Amino acid sequence: MHIPVLIPRIFNYPLTYRSENETLLKEGDFVIVPFGKSKEIGVIWDKVQPTPKNVKIRSIEKKLEKISINKNLINFINWFSMYNLVSKGMVLKMCIGNKSNLLKIEKKTSIETIKEKKKFFLNKEQNKCLKNLQGYGSNFNVSVLQGITGSGKTLVYFERIKEILNKKKQVLIMLPEIFLTKQFQQRFIDFFGFNPSIWHSKITVKNKRKIWQGILNNKIKLVIGARSSLFLPFKKLGLIIVDEEHDPSYKQGEGLIYNARDMAISRASIENVPIHLVSSIPSLETFNNIKNKKYNLTKILKRYSDFPLPDTEVINLNHSSLKKNQFIALETLELVKKYLNKGEQVLFFLNRRGYAPFLICKKCGFKHICPHCSIYLTYHKVIKKLVCHYCGFKTKREVKCKIQKNCDFQMYGPGVEKIYDELKEVFPNKVSKIISSDFLLKKSESENILKKIEKNEINILIGTQLISKGFNFPKLNCIVVVDADFSGMGYDLRTTEKNIQLYNQLSGRAGRFSNKSLVVYQTYFPLNETLKDLISNDPDKFLKNELLMRKKNNLPPFSRLIALIVSSKSNDNSFRGAQEIKKKLLNIKEIKVLGPIASPVFKIRQYYRTRLLLKTKSEALIQKKLALFFKNLQISKKIKLTVDVDPINFT
Repeated sequence: MHIPVLIPRIFNYPLTYRSENETLLKEGDFVIVPFGKSKEIGVIWDKVQPTPKNVKIRSIEKKLEKISINKNLINFINWFSMYNLVSKGMVLKMCIGNKSNLLKIEKKTSIETIKEKKKFFLNKEQNKCLKNLQGYGSNFNVSVLQGITGSGKTLVYFERIKEILNKKKQVLIMLPEIFLTKQFQQRFIDFFGFNPSIWHSKITVKNKRKIWQGILNNKIKLVIGARSSLFLPFKKLGLIIVDEEHDPSYKQGEGLIYNARDMAISRASIENVPIHLVSSIPSLETFNNIKNKKYNLTKILKRYSDFPLPDTEVINLNHSSLKKNQFIALETLELVKKYLNKGEQVLFFLNRRGYAPFLICKKCGFKHICPHCSIYLTYHKVIKKLVCHYCGFKTKREVKCKIQKNCDFQMYGPGVEKIYDELKEVFPNKVSKIISSDFLLKKSESENILKKIEKNEINILIGTQLISKGFNFPKLNCIVVVDADFSGMGYDLRTTEKNIQLYNQLSGRAGRFSNKSLVVYQTYFPLNETLKDLISNDPDKFLKNELLMRKKNNLPPFSRLIALIVSSKSNDNSFRGAQEIKKKLLNIKEIKVLGPIASPVFKIRQYYRTRLLLKTKSEALIQKKLALFFKNLQISKKIKLTVDVDPINFT
């Protein structure tokens, strides 16, 4: 009897093996099979592939007891592979990770410990939204829970989760950032009275094994996770929640490239369970699906306990008196002092890590550029080195000058470290902390800082985009956007949408428990349309206008884009490879091929990058034709081809 076995390697099809005891084997079982000169763990798949007559079919050696995945997960892997144009074997690898770590049988898999619950009550608006979500049913449907920041959306879907858990079903809550999970976990414990399972790349191997097997055995009912939680082997899934559904962090940009929000919707469809997308301003794709009645919508219009939204103040930096090498206007400092004097917290937001984006020698004009990537190095004062934020390359700043002795560097543009130094001079008696991925690398350190912020032991926060995502700080009532720049560098069609969502999320951190809060925008562009939209606080108007612009220019969601990145250690090979691929692609009538063109970041990790952009009708699932195209495509070993379905930027 021939049995298909998918191996977690770069195969887009199962290999065929023989078994004398096929009645003992079923789809989804884990087996040990011979592979080359070694052995491999694989999964029995759904369809046997045609095998050439001259190929010797080897036998399955052993079935692993007590471990199997279900038909729904197999169907999801097949769909995921087809849609994202990646091999089934590599998707399976995402599901089972390091097999030796996950498949070793754990005697104790449940890690949900019971704690004391707090009482929470929904207001009228929240109750209405909850009833709406319940009314959409228990079969597959996509429902959007939209509410202004601080309106209590989390409490609404917590109540919805409680209902699903009471039916003995499993729930997956997805968050865009792993740094959010600790504070969110505490809110969960307060509401439900038990410790949820947390899944992301930083948890220990032992915990991963306990959670993976606990989910597989239906002993763990709830998981809070980042993108990779989507691949967990749920046996009785009842609901998926995607919080901050608009967040670009749901897009995996390296390795297996996919949009976790979109794939969560696919998994919910295959599992035939409801999925709730949660946001203050939905993504344009979601907004369009609401408009076309594909998704349900329920809205919360007021903040919880009726606290007002923050006031806004625009500081025109063209007319402000800034001292040399200073980036915070005197007018801003006067506003900030009022909040600090009241014992309240202030956040200074700047979406640039490090101390200075780049250094230039005043004598010879030398600029530090990464030797592996086509970007300037960012100076980090804390470690006294320049760092590449793409490949991680580090170097000292000292360089021999072409004109005289060592280079004399001038720092251009501030990073969060520079703003931190500036604020320490102005407010020496206040406790200041930087909140960025560089400073929250250790789990223990990040948890400690978050506790101190919640207890109001830190007065001034200096943060990057990370701080805008779902944190709940009771005493934070003033936010300063140090450099409100809405440009977007010209290579991202979603720039305006992302800016509106980012700054809306950011402003929502202020005044969650106060009648008086303020957001200050320092900018050289006070008449910018995006800033006007932010101040008017009418996201639907912005989304409608943006949708009209996209329709007029036939851009997503009214068309589908697939990016091809051709990379090579030689720039010529990269460009020539892209040209050859384009020639062959022109035979597919349904697509328009744009390019080739050098990527804006044309070199990363020593590889030169050339882009092609495929454009097709939004309703056409062109991936099936492209999969056949790539299967038959022969390319030089000197180039590497990366496929990005539904790209969110073009770097």
